[in-house]
Amino acid sequence: MTGPVLPDRWRRELSRWPAAARRLQRLPGGPASLLSGAALVISIVALVVALTDGAHAQAGAIGPVGPTIPAGPAADPTSGQPGPEPSPPAATPSTGPVPTAPAGPAPAGAAPAALDCAPATVTVADAYSLDLALVEAQPGTSIWLLDGVYEGEFVASTPGTAERPVFLCGGPGAILDGGGIKGGYALHLDGASHWHVAGFTVRNAQKGVMADGVSRTVISGLTVEHIGDEAIHLRVFSSDNVVEDNVVRQTGLRKERYGEGVYIGTAESNWCAVTDCEPDRSDRNTVRGNDISGTTAEPVDIKEGTTGGTVAGNTFDGADLTGRHADSWVDVKGNGWTIRDNTGRNSREDGFQTHEVVDGWGRDNVFMGNTADVNGPGWGFHFTPTGDNRVTCDNRVTGAAEGFANVACS
Repeated sequence: MTGPVLPDRWRRELSRWPAAARRLQRLPGGPASLLSGAALVISIVALVVALTDGAHAQAGAIGPVGPTIPAGPAADPTSGQPGPEPSPPAATPSTGPVPTAPAGPAPAGAAPAALDCAPATVTVADAYSLDLALVEAQPGTSIWLLDGVYEGEFVASTPGTAERPVFLCGGPGAILDGGGIKGGYALHLDGASHWHVAGFTVRNAQKGVMADGVSRTVISGLTVEHIGDEAIHLRVFSSDNVVEDNVVRQTGLRKERYGEGVYIGTAESNWCAVTDCEPDRSDRNTVRGNDISGTTAEPVDIKEGTTGGTVAGNTFDGADLTGRHADSWVDVKGNGWTIRDNTGRNSREDGFQTHEVVDGWGRDNVFMGNTADVNGPGWGFHFTPTGDNRVTCDNRVTGAAEGFANVACS
């Protein structure tokens, strides 16, 4: 026998229960300590009644693509307290590329013009609503984070498209807080290609932003700080991405040896665990314009197996480098990378390095136009082995006890 057909709004609301259940799992004691079986049944019945009461009010409404926040203060399901009044979402075009934020003063809750963000189709104000927005995101969705602390581990897994990317944006006062430096990712881009992630703060997690299997994604204008291991990591064949204009600081608070600022690829010792024993070909990624300091390991670590990327226009301070292996700002173990126009100061050993960890890797890299104020016992540029790596004579080195480079410039 065919059952009754639920209205679209009923189905949408009921579809939110898995995300709500996932958030309850994060609470101390889990959902079992919060809801008995009878209470859960009563909650579902109450939801159906509420939907019935609101059906006429919603009839004929046409909203933007993706989830929206109802008008009026939204209740936080974990506390029962009303949340802040959200800003109304803006409409998104139905065809063509998603527009960038308009020039001129931005309205309250809208993306600042400096951010590469589209007008919001979804505005969120708490962790529960952010979870729902990420679950329901589709190509063309633009999520705006109002200022506040969003505690949890957030996952984006629906890819956008070249014509209709997905946007996740907020101001620096919107903070994703992972809840502790000993476990988890504050933001996991898991197959979330063609995303633009911009503007907000990420803190207090074992890893800040982890990107697995993504392409054509932009991570820009974030502040990533107080992190247990590395701040931003592209791995599992993540290629053609851009990491730009971020502020990264205070990494390695859990384990100093893993406290990189930006980490590209996977170490050969982990290939079998991460990429089925194949080199992690996270290729043609760009790391530019970032300000990276307070890292206990390299500000930029480029692993064996990666090819053809660019590290350009970044600023590094290695004053907090710690441990036997953390002895340069940029360590290149991949092939064919261009390292140009960066400025570094303070290192425990060298400014820039290459290494051949796996036969055939750590080769054919070019270093040009960099400024290295090493203030350390090593070289400005140290290639081991040289491996056809090249340093041009327009690089500038001061404070390196060993000198300019262990190879001649060209």
